[in-house]
Amino acid sequence: MARLHLTFACGDYDRTRALAEETIRPDGIDLTYLRLPVEETFFRMMRHQEFEVAEMSLSSYVLSLRPDDAGASPFVALPVFTSRMFRHGSLYCNADAGIASPEDLRGKVVGTPEYQLTACVWMRGILGDRHGVPFDSVGYVTGGQETAGRIEKAGVDLPDSLRISRAPEGRTLSAMLAAGEIDALCTPRVPSPFVAGDPRVRRVFPDVVAEEKEYYAATGIFPIMHVVVIRRDVYDRHRWVAQSLYKALLAAKDAAYADLYDTSALRFALPWLIPQLEEARALMGKDFWSYGLDGNHATLATFLRYHHEQGLSKRRWTPEELFAPESTESAVI
Repeated sequence: MARLHLTFACGDYDRTRALAEETIRPDGIDLTYLRLPVEETFFRMMRHQEFEVAEMSLSSYVLSLRPDDAGASPFVALPVFTSRMFRHGSLYCNADAGIASPEDLRGKVVGTPEYQLTACVWMRGILGDRHGVPFDSVGYVTGGQETAGRIEKAGVDLPDSLRISRAPEGRTLSAMLAAGEIDALCTPRVPSPFVAGDPRVRRVFPDVVAEEKEYYAATGIFPIMHVVVIRRDVYDRHRWVAQSLYKALLAAKDAAYADLYDTSALRFALPWLIPQLEEARALMGKDFWSYGLDGNHATLATFLRYHHEQGLSKRRWTPEELFAPESTESAVI
């Protein structure tokens, strides 16, 4: 029987590298792995559905669900979380904006490359839940962070009560932040003035690691950023693909765990990689980057609440509605 050929667009991660290098192969599938920047993958998949399988922003995927059609979407997701990241370090402010604590963001103007970015959905929700800054208590400016003209990759229909505007033509959010034209910036990528050591730009949370550890200890949430999706026409023709890909991606992640804890030679150029790994295991458990619904239900439910509250979802989805059932059910032996 011929194997099914599929193209998988995804970032270059340790947890998926075994698929890229073909040391792990999904049952019945020949996979062409395209290592692409996440913004390019998301844009091409959302706008043109170019790939059979792709990494996708969790927020963009939820936006693609259709409440008037039983949740039908051009994509079907797997509970594989290629990107997870605490995002307290994604909040920056102008040093003269009068922001001494996150609570001071109320009434300020915050830049964001896109309103629907997963990282920003998380931070708006966290600010509301834990710091008394409701998402609608600030104004927003959207646009390109380092290159002017960025637009929302997924269509958004936001409430009229939201104060949101576009960056002026030719202006970038990084330049506006440094100049004090916006008070703060929420972004997945480090803005160039901060990288350059510009004293006009600093983080809102001075001790990011301590803040994120305290957040995890209090909530048990390790924020999910990205999922893996299958194009619906492929899924409808070959339902078995969901389970085959899920098993292979899970095996690739487990292989990455083993490689990461190899003390014979450091896998990555981080001097204290092993102690940091052991610390993460002590705080979060051995499967700290878990896939599947088990152990991730509360995290997903929290994100879906934020997504709905912030005007991005017309109704509040449940975690069970997001994923192909073949990837969340296992045969009992």
